[in-house]
Amino acid sequence: MVNYSAPAASLDATFGALADPTRRAILARLARTPEVTVTDLARPFDVSLPAISRHLRVLEEAGLIARRREGREHHCRVVAAPMKTASDWIARYQTFWEQKLDALARYLEETADEDEPAPEIATRSRRGRDAAAPPKRPRKH
Repeated sequence: MVNYSAPAASLDATFGALADPTRRAILARLARTPEVTVTDLARPFDVSLPAISRHLRVLEEAGLIARRREGREHHCRVVAAPMKTASDWIARYQTFWEQKLDALARYLEETADEDEPAPEIATRSRRGRDAAAPPKRPRKH
């Protein structure tokens, strides 16, 4: 069994919560409005109130929203810290891949300047074999 660290588990929960379009739409709504009731959050969606509550529970467990209760109403607000952690994680990999892609672009520019003809690429025939490859010989039984 793999034992994940707390930050990794938190990151997994954040990305898991963000994987659903309904939950992303809920977060977008909460980002525009400081605090919204569960009923108001559910209004634009064509799903039941219990389904919205399940989505909210996932967001809350991931730390992306906070709820407070006022009488019978539950009010939700967005919590930005987990999104910042996810953004920082993505930024680290963005830098890595940008460096790799920049190096590839430099290499391609350098090799294109050498005026060498591009290597021929074998095309596929209708049977899926390379056009340059000799035909297969029948097997002897």
